[in-house]
Amino acid sequence: KVENGYMEVKPKTGDIRTKEEFGDCQLHIEWAAPEKVEGEDQGRGNSGVFMMGLYEIQVLDCYNNITYADGDAAAIYGQYPPLVNACRRPGEWQSYDIVWYAPRFEGEEVIRPAIITVFHNGVLVHYHRKLIGPTTHRQVLPYEPHPPVGPLKLQDHGNPVRFRNIWYRPLKNY
Repeated sequence: KVENGYMEVKPKTGDIRTKEEFGDCQLHIEWAAPEKVEGEDQGRGNSGVFMMGLYEIQVLDCYNNITYADGDAAAIYGQYPPLVNACRRPGEWQSYDIVWYAPRFEGEEVIRPAIITVFHNGVLVHYHRKLIGPTTHRQVLPYEPHPPVGPLKLQDHGNPVRFRNIWYRPLKNY
């Protein structure tokens, strides 16, 4: 449901995902954690932006909220913490600008891992980072061959997180 210029991931209603599928792209997305702080650690404004439905950039209210490093806002979830915490106060709109290159496969072999650059609120937090596989919690998942495109998914993690001003442009020839 889109109201007042944004949509919200409602707790326990499921992830939001695109019908269209994307590969290499530039993505801009704005998000806001709830203004009223409830919970702590991973229970505070938790969601995620999933490239191709498999690779998560963490969404989390990390303003004066301590959590594990690879679970911070803008972390490549379960793999790499951001270079810096660029979070704004709860309720304020935040932005991610992402340059994404999908992994490439030749048969069963990975010939190029997924590569990502992320700016959080205009601050570089990941530069040309090579992912080690799909993201998950406390596991290292190996790459498995998949198509060069997949959906954009916004995670329902039990917190009402808002999203707006989402746009992407495809990137070619990388």
